Amino acid sequence: MSSNPQPSSDRGCPKCGHDEVDVGEIATTGGGLSKMFDIQNNHFQVVSCLNCGYSELYRDTSQGDIVDVFLG
Repeated sequence: MSSNPQPSSDRGCPKCGHDEVDVGEIATTGGGLSKMFDIQNNHFQVVSCLNCGYSELYRDTSQGDIVDVFLG
């Protein structure tokens, strides 16, 4: 049994092949002073598969459609 299941096609969730996603955002602190003063200067988009819950974080660059990157 393989520990990394392969999707049935080249497009879709890397884990299960499903093609419906939810996109959210998170912000985190960095290190040093930003952590001490709770300054959230790292922003990410979170793309999650609606079927299996597999999620990937992408640094928020606000360029292009991040869903296309996740789905292939």
